Amino acid sequence: MKRGFFWSLMLACGAALMDLDLSLSAQPKPSQSDMSIDAKAKAEAIASLARGLKDEYVFPDIGDKVAKMLEERSVRGEYDSVTNAKGFSDVLTKQMQEIAKDKHLRFLYNAQVLPAVLPSAKPGEGPPPDARQLLRLRRNNYEFEKVEHLSGNIGYLKLNAFVEAERGGGVAAGAMAFLANTDALIIDLRQNGGGEPSMLALLGSYFFSGSVHLNDLAYRISGTRDYHVTQTWTQPYVPGQRYLDKEVFILTSARTFSAAQEFTYDLQALRRATVVGETTAGGANPGGPYRVTDHFYAAMPRGHSINPVTKTNWEGKGIEPDVKVPEQDALKTAQRLALEHLVKKTADEQSLAALKRALANLGPSPSPLPKREGEN
Repeated sequence: MKRGFFWSLMLACGAALMDLDLSLSAQPKPSQSDMSIDAKAKAEAIASLARGLKDEYVFPDIGDKVAKMLEERSVRGEYDSVTNAKGFSDVLTKQMQEIAKDKHLRFLYNAQVLPAVLPSAKPGEGPPPDARQLLRLRRNNYEFEKVEHLSGNIGYLKLNAFVEAERGGGVAAGAMAFLANTDALIIDLRQNGGGEPSMLALLGSYFFSGSVHLNDLAYRISGTRDYHVTQTWTQPYVPGQRYLDKEVFILTSARTFSAAQEFTYDLQALRRATVVGETTAGGANPGGPYRVTDHFYAAMPRGHSINPVTKTNWEGKGIEPDVKVPEQDALKTAQRLALEHLVKKTADEQSLAALKRALANLGPSPSPLPKREGEN
């Protein structure tokens, strides 16, 4: 399973799904063999997908609208010329996203026959990973790729997914203990595709004192137009010391997705972090798979994030960095910003000289990204 599968979906339906990726951010594997599909198979898929959109999609009105669009196109024979499974999945995904403006919503083909029942999996409610998946998590160090002490007493943490705190919490605590004595911190989420809210809450808790409301997640109750709302708050206790009253920088790219975006958005909205890099991918609607037919499933968003500060989220537009630079320049830019901040607040001559040397060693400032049309 790919990085970020915990929040998008953590699926473990036995050996049959061992090598399937049924997350919301999943894409068909290039190595998969394609399959021919006839008119009956396409009609069955459209009917099943339409039911799922009407009963499960996070926004009922939009789900109804997308379902109606697919049904009408099918009746008009617009899919008659599509004879292969991969092409069919690509066409439907494009059409659904044009209406819903939801990057999590996808229609996906899988060469293997899907299990008869797929768990719909709210965040944290999927079955636990099996032994093989646990081994992968351990070998990937629970997605904590690098913790480093940079020149000028700046900390650096590279995190590639938010693994549930029950399993990755010890590594998170160790990383934060290593970084505790730094004067500024850079958190690299440029390759982070998402993950589990419990790790988001744990890691976020290190940067605040007291109880802080981070996010709400409204999840649609299946078959209704009602929602169940879950709140995420900082935790009253974290292992080790909190990282307070110091500058925090978060690095982003177009691949920063799902829960990684929530972490970024929450800290940016609370003015606890400066975001450096590229606009993120968009995608604030978590969910799980909806079985359509034996070889097709929908990545079905069932919930949406509501930030308590902005009262909205980053769906469809992504998160705009505070300092916008190409992703390859984001780390050096954040280092420069951190060092410049420390220079301004440092009175000790020896420390000041060391900071200035670290600044000089970074070389010239990278060029910022050009503004898009309509940006201020």
